[in-house]
Amino acid sequence: MKEILIYHPQMRRPLAAVGLGSLALLVAACSGTSEPSTDVAPAEASTTPTADAEPNTLLADEAAEGWTRLFDGETFAGWRGLGREEVPAKHWVVEDGAIRKVDSGVVPLAPDGQPLEGGDIMTVATYDDFELRFQWKVAPGANGGIKYNVSETMSVSEPPAHAALGFEFQVLDDDLHPDALNGPNRTAGALYDLLGPTDAKQLRPVGEFNDSRIVFHGPRGEHWLNGVKVVEFDLDSADFAAHYAASKYEPIPGFGDRRSGHIVLQDHGNDVWFRDIKIRILP
Repeated sequence: MKEILIYHPQMRRPLAAVGLGSLALLVAACSGTSEPSTDVAPAEASTTPTADAEPNTLLADEAAEGWTRLFDGETFAGWRGLGREEVPAKHWVVEDGAIRKVDSGVVPLAPDGQPLEGGDIMTVATYDDFELRFQWKVAPGANGGIKYNVSETMSVSEPPAHAALGFEFQVLDDDLHPDALNGPNRTAGALYDLLGPTDAKQLRPVGEFNDSRIVFHGPRGEHWLNGVKVVEFDLDSADFAAHYAASKYEPIPGFGDRRSGHIVLQDHGNDVWFRDIKIRILP
């Protein structure tokens, strides 16, 4: 593969009250949430960037551990639109060292006066066993996501044609976006529509970047948010099978199959920013 160079919740008025590591972690089947966990990112597992490290830079210790950048802070090198050769113009821009999904409501019209078509963007490369780190933030009330284990062929075969089908790390304003009212498995850090985050989740205020991590190795996966493991799952477990059967993905043939897949940034029509996107292959 070619290497691409590339804090404490803020209290705001909610719409309403909105009430996957170790193998011994049990998932609460009735609510879709994981049991509370106090696991924090172990220092020996991977290099944790220092607070004063410039985003999108690769530290020497990180490079020694096998990390590479998926975003260089300036261009879309290594990325393209899902089902497209290029990144959808105007819907996705690079600004201030971040990839921004521009709110669809402010995207300018095409010369013929018609709306420009958006859609998800994905890495050109695919990944099997990996650890992914990234930072994200949302505008007030915004929804987005980062997907993995994505098959482009399967995605374009199901409408809409430019929306990825894959496991999703949910990116959301939990207080103001109504999807949070649909259950914990729709809130920030969740394995979207499958497993909700633990109660130990620490979400930074809207407008601030959150540090996140996805570990996907064999049949097991983890979601980390601001240093805390909030989701853990095993694709081969009876517990996962139960949540999968109850999800909207169950009718889609092959959705839950393990594969070498693309990493995808979701276009949900809202203002969302991603930066410091790094990956390393796991043995």
